Amino acid sequence: MKRAIKLGAGFLVISVIGYVALGSNKPAEAVTLDAENPFLVLQGSQIYRDNCAACHGADLQGEPNWRQRGSDGRLPAPPHNEDGHTWHHDSLTLFNLTKYGVAALINDPSYQSNMPAYDGVLSDEEIIAVLSYIKSTWPEQIKTMHDEMERQ
Repeated sequence: MKRAIKLGAGFLVISVIGYVALGSNKPAEAVTLDAENPFLVLQGSQIYRDNCAACHGADLQGEPNWRQRGSDGRLPAPPHNEDGHTWHHDSLTLFNLTKYGVAALINDPSYQSNMPAYDGVLSDEEIIAVLSYIKSTWPEQIKTMHDEMERQ
């Protein structure tokens, strides 16, 4: 009996550690980007280069004709600079889109996108660093508009 209790307690401890280490799949409820933090922006630029630049461009310029569906019916990668629409979305939406993918964000599992979900690939902190880096590249006027949107 004591052995069964010890095994059960051990299993419970391992389960809790696993849950904490892996996190839950529950969508974030609040996200704060820090485009003024040089360490975070530098970290984000490196992560962006390694995970995002292949599609969205080294200079955040996106793919050509990003507003027109390709022959596969999918939209090309949009720019993340001031020419795109990234800054039109609040930080929480950008975070959830990056972490869970477009299909999850719009609640349509059949939606096809070339944008992968980064859940299990990048940590929440790494996603926030990338988004902070992207925001750091926007002109001051656009950053201000994004900040105002966040306050609403």
